[in-house]
Amino acid sequence: MRNSDHNKVYLITGGAGFIGSHMSEELLKKGHRVLVIDDLSTGDVNNISHLFKNENFHFARASITDDIVLDRLSSQSDIIIHLAAAVGVQLIVEHPVHTIETNVMGTQAVLSSALRYRCRVLLASSSEVYGKGNSVPFTEEDDVVLGSTSKSRWAYAESKMIDESLALAYGLEYGLDVVPFRLFNTVGPKQTGQYGMVIPRFVQQALRNEPITVYGDGSQRRCFCDVRDVVRAIIELAENPAATGKVVNIGAQEEISIMDLAKLIKTKVNSKSDIVKIPYSDAYADGFEDMQYRKPDIGRVKSLIGWQPNYSLDEILDNVIAFQKSNSH
Repeated sequence: MRNSDHNKVYLITGGAGFIGSHMSEELLKKGHRVLVIDDLSTGDVNNISHLFKNENFHFARASITDDIVLDRLSSQSDIIIHLAAAVGVQLIVEHPVHTIETNVMGTQAVLSSALRYRCRVLLASSSEVYGKGNSVPFTEEDDVVLGSTSKSRWAYAESKMIDESLALAYGLEYGLDVVPFRLFNTVGPKQTGQYGMVIPRFVQQALRNEPITVYGDGSQRRCFCDVRDVVRAIIELAENPAATGKVVNIGAQEEISIMDLAKLIKTKVNSKSDIVKIPYSDAYADGFEDMQYRKPDIGRVKSLIGWQPNYSLDEILDNVIAFQKSNSH
């Protein structure tokens, strides 16, 4: 049942995941109705189980390629926030077929369903699409350089570029209301280290006094954005008609090298861990290529919705450490 202008019905694909669960909480707080579809392949029902008693929340355990379930949920929705995807470098390297099929075919299913019911679509993409680009910070209109297709590491970036292109094509050809957004290292409570996410992995290792494993030489630099800032940006973009048809970067500006990140977490946790460098060939596979820099230009998102991050890296780390400690049992 679609609602008035003030209260909307949001469908979140991958809504039991790290970002999706935070998104669900925030939208419910704002008085919206939230529908979630998630097959729990990487999401966790515990992330959203506290929402089940809310009459404005509905969860369907199904894949986004389940046409019947997706169709039913889309028919009730005003806005779809499409977060369901294969995530994490480890998963991508180990399961490239799953990655490409999930990302491309899943997005196609969501877009065709959205078109049927004229839903607005916010599509999650990734800083990975910038590939080996070195004109830092990355702007949305930059040219892109990717590695060879023989390196499965680039399959994720390729699949996300197809997702974006497909969404924009639906916009051009059929007038579908789409906003692809590119995320840069989103972090916060409920994120798992299971799929290669670096901050939860380092924090877990430090808390257990196990070696903190830095892949490569540790000189690669990243910017980490708090999930609360990211959720705020996505919701404001969803409510802003001027964002339609534009690709938008969402990320923080504060840079740190992975080696310095490991040292900072070790200090914050007061850990006895050693910091150990592991060659990429041992961590992933022969010929694995990483990006040296990944910093977004956020001029476009600022001009559209006046957004910039509120939380510093220090606050993000303290928050994640507190969450991991309270969940260490």
